[in-house]
Amino acid sequence: MISEEELNALMVAIKNRYGLDFTNYEKGSLKRGIVRLMSKHHMESLIELWSRVLKDQAFFANAIDDLLVNLTELFRNPAVWVKLRDDILDQYRATGGLNVWHAGCSTGEEVYTMSIVLEEKGLLHRTNVLATDLSSRALVKARKGEYPRQLMNQYLTPLIKYFPYSRMQDYFQFEKSHATIKPRYKENVRFERHNLVTDPMHERFEIIFCRNVMIYFDDKLKTKVLNLLYQALKPGGYLIIGYYDIMPDYGKTLFKVKDLQTRVYQKPLSP
Repeated sequence: MISEEELNALMVAIKNRYGLDFTNYEKGSLKRGIVRLMSKHHMESLIELWSRVLKDQAFFANAIDDLLVNLTELFRNPAVWVKLRDDILDQYRATGGLNVWHAGCSTGEEVYTMSIVLEEKGLLHRTNVLATDLSSRALVKARKGEYPRQLMNQYLTPLIKYFPYSRMQDYFQFEKSHATIKPRYKENVRFERHNLVTDPMHERFEIIFCRNVMIYFDDKLKTKVLNLLYQALKPGGYLIIGYYDIMPDYGKTLFKVKDLQTRVYQKPLSP
């Protein structure tokens, strides 16, 4: 069992060594991540993990994936994508272009879901997409857009809820063991490493996705991240958070509810 003191000491050591601040991440989630990491590498004590993390930079770079839970899927929560299609994206069809940020994009399934939705609305090639994550390993997978066939079978159900008559082959090139997103859905996407907790964002966006990311933050960190998202969102723009995210009271002073069921919020046109 990992104590609060041991956890805090390890997080401070990581911050001092690598400049990555996990001290305000949700404690239960971090403890589970540490247990996963120790089990994966057959470590019997936290001291053993501590020594390896602080001495081996390559090990720590890969360990981030175990400390953070990178969960995503194609057309996750289909109602969100229906809301975008039917109630939000039409207003941008007459504008010059659209800027979208996927904050915490993980392995990219959400990014490519949005590309498919944008294509349906005739906006794909008029949209610039920035997809960011803290995990370099997740970003490598996202750039490839390559997923095991077993996963594709799981993704078919939510896809059909959005596109009843569509086929995965419309969007992916299938091989024996995997499927790869077709090139047109990647053309306007940039994948970059970004830490929501410490890194600024100088670009501005009409739509920001930050789904199932804040569930790993305490209230102090949520406030910091919400301020960053608010500054990065253009007036009238939309913030889409995850099904399991709970907008704290402070966030409700920054954003108004567009649709509570699908967790869509909007930045007011004026303060």
